[in-house]
Amino acid sequence: MRVAMYQVDRIPEETPPAEAPVPAGMRCELLGPLRIGTGDGDDTVGVAPKIRTVLAMLCVHPDQVVPVPALMRELWSERPPASGLRTLQTYVLNARKLLSQVTGDSPVDVARDVLVTRAGGYCLRSAGIRLDWLEFRRLTERGTAAVRAGDSLGGIRLLEEALGLWRGDVLADVPTGPVLESRRLLLEESRLDAVEALVEAKIAAGLHKEVIADLASLTSEHAFHEGLHAQYMRALALNGRRARALEVFGGLRARLVEEIGIEPGYPLQRLQLTILNSHTAEYAPISVE
Repeated sequence: MRVAMYQVDRIPEETPPAEAPVPAGMRCELLGPLRIGTGDGDDTVGVAPKIRTVLAMLCVHPDQVVPVPALMRELWSERPPASGLRTLQTYVLNARKLLSQVTGDSPVDVARDVLVTRAGGYCLRSAGIRLDWLEFRRLTERGTAAVRAGDSLGGIRLLEEALGLWRGDVLADVPTGPVLESRRLLLEESRLDAVEALVEAKIAAGLHKEVIADLASLTSEHAFHEGLHAQYMRALALNGRRARALEVFGGLRARLVEEIGIEPGYPLQRLQLTILNSHTAEYAPISVE
């Protein structure tokens, strides 16, 4: 069977509305090691690696038919075994047994109502399932909207709740192929965007002292991220530590020049000049692409 033609763009990217209420019942968590369970406790069940891949593919495309060739490519790249289709069917069967164990429903009910077979592939029906990555997106969108509307404290609460859903690196224990790797990178970028939005909201609310330690760690982890460095510089300057803010700029510039061969972007250079020449604590937020 040829599977190379099935790229990530062959699976539609539509997802349920971000504002939809989060359902109760079973939960499938991808923001960290894969966890399948019920309620809010730790009653999760173990999942074999290949089955984790199948479940993750279904969870990142809820209510969509994931084509069999796309699943096979995710599992075995361009060289599926001769028995690949039969093996995939076995993985799906075992996934249904696992979901039956979690929900208490029979495998027949699971096959009819939850993990269903459709023409050319399989579909995970999301009704009654809490998907943490969708909940993260919903809370992040609400939080950033609140901040834009001037409700910094409300936005902070929502963004902190969103980031609290993360338990580690996304899909940390899931063997990934091209589709899941693409989704993993997208979610990690979304996480960083939420962190930046939270920091900006705290600075706007006058909580710049609170974010300094976090930004010191974040800029160490993301040594070339100009947006985080700009926020760190602003927080330091607002806290009266202009010299340290300029040291942060100097360190970033040295790394960019020595390791990549570029200068910091104009917005960051403008912020540096503002800190150099200003005798006030007013350092407006900047946009760093």
